[in-house]
Amino acid sequence: MFPWHQYLFGFAFVFAGFMHFQKPNFYLRIMPNYLPYPKNLVFVSGLLEMLLGLMLLNEKTQQLGALGMLLLLAAFWTVHVDMIKNPPKWYRWPKWLLSFRLLLQGVLIYWAWLYI
Repeated sequence: MFPWHQYLFGFAFVFAGFMHFQKPNFYLRIMPNYLPYPKNLVFVSGLLEMLLGLMLLNEKTQQLGALGMLLLLAAFWTVHVDMIKNPPKWYRWPKWLLSFRLLLQGVLIYWAWLYI
């Protein structure tokens, strides 16, 4: 049995990945312009989030899943930085809140590191 926070982390990723398929337009709107095939990237990242979240909840795949999450979260860092530099016109969050997302991303990366 895993600690409660590992279940929370794993299921949060499964849910977040699922949302890529339920609300793809939201994710498409925050995808940086310089990335090719944005719709495919939204679905692939959602699938990876779900897969890695489930891997974290299996003793045999936990470390590989955590390493994959760490790498995926590091890749998402670019999206957060891009939103600070070039916030979409429809996005009404202040820059300090967008910057807070970077801090949160760092916390999530550390959290994934705990399970390696």
